[in-house]
Amino acid sequence: MQDEPVSFSKDFCDDILVLDTTLRDGDQAPGTHLTPDKKLWLAKKLDEAGVDVIEAGNAAVSEGERESLKAVAKAGLSAQVLSFARVIASDIDAAAQCGVDGVHLVFPSSALHIREKLRKTPDEALGVITSCVRHAKSLGLAVELSAEDGSRADPEFLKKVFLAGAASGAERFCICDTVGVLSPEASYSLYSGVKKAVGNRVLAVHCHNDLGLATANTLAALCAGAGEFHATVNGVGERTGNAALEEVAVALDYFYSKPTLELGKLYELSVLARNLSGFSLASNKPLVGENAFSHESGIHVDGLLKDTLTYEAIPPSLVGRKRKILLGKLSGRKAVALKLEEFGFACDSPTLEKVFLQVKALGDKGKIVTDADLFAIYHSVSGVGSPTVFLEELTASTGNNVKPCAHVCLRLSENGSDEIRCASGEGDGPVDAALNAVYKALGKADVLLTEYHVDAVTGGWDAMITVSIKMRRGEKEIYSGAAGTDIVLTSAEAAVKAINALL
Repeated sequence: MQDEPVSFSKDFCDDILVLDTTLRDGDQAPGTHLTPDKKLWLAKKLDEAGVDVIEAGNAAVSEGERESLKAVAKAGLSAQVLSFARVIASDIDAAAQCGVDGVHLVFPSSALHIREKLRKTPDEALGVITSCVRHAKSLGLAVELSAEDGSRADPEFLKKVFLAGAASGAERFCICDTVGVLSPEASYSLYSGVKKAVGNRVLAVHCHNDLGLATANTLAALCAGAGEFHATVNGVGERTGNAALEEVAVALDYFYSKPTLELGKLYELSVLARNLSGFSLASNKPLVGENAFSHESGIHVDGLLKDTLTYEAIPPSLVGRKRKILLGKLSGRKAVALKLEEFGFACDSPTLEKVFLQVKALGDKGKIVTDADLFAIYHSVSGVGSPTVFLEELTASTGNNVKPCAHVCLRLSENGSDEIRCASGEGDGPVDAALNAVYKALGKADVLLTEYHVDAVTGGWDAMITVSIKMRRGEKEIYSGAAGTDIVLTSAEAAVKAINALL
């Protein structure tokens, strides 16, 4: 533990490189599996965002990983493509056979790892490392040499290995905080000391988030002269994850005026990564979480209407997002009026007051008032904008070796007359099939589901669930929700509520 805090004088490199390891370290997160086609898709988006180096996988793991590496290596990306490799010749050979530009050669560096994992002395380990660097270079591969558990290693040993690696041909070097035990002060001190030893060579920082300090420790290392940072989209990775790509990139730009990536592409990249990996995000995740630019409190909304800087550090558009005003028990009249105005609803003061009181009443029941809820409240108060679509009937079926299908009947009410429309649809599951049937019956192909989320409110087989969705028609987006015990029926009800508001 460090006794005295270190002064963070800034010794930034002129150009900071970005290595994204979502396709390797991120893919190691429990429950995450990126197939070759998903890795290629994500790699292309990373390249478009300006990532300099993509660690696309580990060639020694499986045939599927090798397919991924070959596909990314052949994609013609501007980014350098690396494969992870242990200090084992066969790992390096496997990487070379995939056609990648180089290897991310990782060696155990702490006394604990050298003793327990390598079963060698430090001098023996040094010999193995330099031998593997030479072998990689003989195969025409670029080498980034990384010290696993480097944050708990002897800094003098790290300097010795890096200098030997440089003499053997390695181009870049990295200290890994593998179990996330650095503090920002310790990070600054460690990287500053090792940076002086490696001179003009690129020193990289790779931080894990076990104590919640991955982004802070990465920034401290960059302040100390590290010239490259490793990160993953959304911070996904082993255990509690890695430094988040979007957080580090925005912080570098915001605090230090050090541009690295196309910031406007970060949210799109985040959404793609979570959809492909199936790894969901906490709503309060900085920058890319659902609540990052959402506001409910009346005091906050009032301030935002006067000047957005009152309650937003950066404009949402900087990372490709939009501001969202939520309604609930904390909402003020101005927020309700603003949302009604977004819908194009004319509202005099008495009507606004009635709508406002109903919004507060729903909020007091612990409910976030969705756009579709507000539409229904406005209709009940004013008699304007009456719902035109009603779900009359829904049946769905699924099973082994059977394509999920659903049948719906909708009642469309217009100008005092009703029309019943029925249709059937198929999908990847019964919910997808039900929504496809609704679209078909409605005859509105331009109404699209863009977000879908389910939460269990209670436990057990008969759990009460809430379905939250976002639907779009043209440039207009609507948030909607419903609750029930039947996930298919509840999803269809949420969709119909949103469709009414959109139409």
